[in-house]
Amino acid sequence: MFKIISQEKELAQFHFIWMTVWREKGFEFEFAERVLDRRLILSPQGDYCGTAEIRSYATEAAELEQIAPFSSLPEIAMNPDRVVVADKIALLREHRGKYMNEMLSCLVHMSDKQGALWCAALLEPVLSRALRITFKVPMIVMGEKQPYKGDYVVPVLIPVGEIIKDPARHPWLSYSHCFEENQPAFA
Repeated sequence: MFKIISQEKELAQFHFIWMTVWREKGFEFEFAERVLDRRLILSPQGDYCGTAEIRSYATEAAELEQIAPFSSLPEIAMNPDRVVVADKIALLREHRGKYMNEMLSCLVHMSDKQGALWCAALLEPVLSRALRITFKVPMIVMGEKQPYKGDYVVPVLIPVGEIIKDPARHPWLSYSHCFEENQPAFA
C-alpha cells in the first residue's frame, strides 16, 4: 500500500526513511525545492517501509542532461512536460524485496496523476537490474553506470504511459495498493 503525505509526522517519516537508505548506500543528501508528489510505502500492517518522490523533468532537464542524454529521444525533447523525475526511491533494508510491487505501482500512479508518459530516474545498479530482470519493467537505459553523488547510478526512462495502457502485461501493477486521503499533498 502507498499513501499521500498529509501530516507533518508523515513528512518526517518520509525524510527519515530515504535518508536512512541513502546513508547506507553512500549517497549525498539532496532536498528538492519543487516536488510534484511524495508518497510513503506501507506494509499491510501499516508500517512505513519506503518512500517515492516525483518532480518535474522540465525544471530539472539541464542538470539531468549532464548525466545522460534523455532528450535524445524525440518523445522527451518534444514534450518535456509529459516527463517526471523519480527520486527518493527507497525501501528500508528489512522491507526490500517484499514491497517492490507497491513501490513500482506507486511510481506509475504518481506519474499518471501528473499526466506523465515517461518517468526518468537515476537508479542504483542493483535496483535497475532487479526492475529489468525480476519485475520485467520496460525501461530504456540512457547511459552507462556512472558515479553520482557518492555511489553509482544507471540513468533510465520508464514508459509509464505504455504501462498504464496495458496493465495486464505488468502483473506487479495495482492501484488497489493506493490509499488516498481527501487532503492535499504535504510538500
